[in-house]
Amino acid sequence: MDLSVVSLLALLAVVVAGSFLPVNVGVLAIAAAFLIGVPLAGLKASAVASGFPAGLFLTLVGVTLLFSQARVNGTLDRISALAVSHARGRTGVIPIIFFFLALMFASIGPGNIASTALLAPVAMAAAGRAGIPAFLMAIMVCCGANAGALSPFAPTGIIANGLMSKIGIEGAQWSNYLSLLLSQSFVGLAGYFLLGGTRLLRDRTGTVDVEKNDPSGQPLNWQQKFTVAVIAALIVAVLVLKVDITIGAFVGAAVLSLARAADEKRALKDMPWGVTLMVCGVTVLIGVAEKTGGMELLTSMLSSFSTQQSITAVIALVTGVISVYSSSSGVVLPAFLPTIPGLIEKLGGGDALAIASSINVGSHLVDVSPLSTLGALCISNAAPGVDRKKLFNQMLAWGLSMCAVGALVCYVFFGLLM
Repeated sequence: MDLSVVSLLALLAVVVAGSFLPVNVGVLAIAAAFLIGVPLAGLKASAVASGFPAGLFLTLVGVTLLFSQARVNGTLDRISALAVSHARGRTGVIPIIFFFLALMFASIGPGNIASTALLAPVAMAAAGRAGIPAFLMAIMVCCGANAGALSPFAPTGIIANGLMSKIGIEGAQWSNYLSLLLSQSFVGLAGYFLLGGTRLLRDRTGTVDVEKNDPSGQPLNWQQKFTVAVIAALIVAVLVLKVDITIGAFVGAAVLSLARAADEKRALKDMPWGVTLMVCGVTVLIGVAEKTGGMELLTSMLSSFSTQQSITAVIALVTGVISVYSSSSGVVLPAFLPTIPGLIEKLGGGDALAIASSINVGSHLVDVSPLSTLGALCISNAAPGVDRKKLFNQMLAWGLSMCAVGALVCYVFFGLLM
């Protein structure tokens, strides 16, 4: 069998296995890369290993360590409690607050997965106490977190920008962020009103005890104030002084550790190492697939049923369907963003940024799916008494419907209007 077919089938098998088996996709991808690259393709082990994205790995570690410290010392918890306290018993405002909290947390650095992990337990419990439908709250939290996913400070944004930079798409950081922010905000707010938000806004009788020991009335301690100052300094340094985010994140994490503002051991333990391994591992396999012609074969397949006019819709639909069952940042973006130059060549032209935006938006709009990390976090933290099977089915139906919505949105905004 041709090596291009073998490598592409291996990539497909890794994605499918990682979606349905309790194993990290990154581990499978690295193993497959060496098995195909060395004995079949005749590559040296060092050539296969050269596909490991060391720069991306360091950036992800630095950023996630800093915000893991902010999480373990209670800074992010305290900020969320302070924000929710401003609802003042207005039930309909609570889901909106959680939407913007998730957006803010995801945008400033923790990313969509960490932000959902932080907020889902509080949000779903608040929904149960206030009589807010669990489905509505889950959509607001997931859409809010995804709205900030492509921030230049967030792990997924770093991944997307790095992959796009490798194929020659430079300076698109804020364009990526805004396109996903606007699409997720529209979907989230539409879901809010479709699922009863108007009725909730009219209800001014509800009160919510967000946490058993609500810290909203307590001042930040010195560790938390110091952490907020360090994060603010990082944002200013990156935006104004143009400091590399990898350098800034590691310096900020080191400062917090030296000041004993957070438990470093616990922060390291709580970091999302599985996601980091997933992204880097798939990138190694993509490198082997590129060397053996697998990625060229994938672009040929996609271009065979696309045109310059329809490619944005097709790529959004395909990546959306795959992302329902797998990781957007760990699988879909590393697999599809590198295909853009080949697609444009085979189609005889096209807008690289429009296609990349369609991949980014299409793959993330479906992430309310209960088979994604975000959706699963909301279901697992649903309040007692919630029918989890019904919630699962509702979120799966919503996620699948977003495949079509994403394709339509991308066709109109990145195809017809660009």
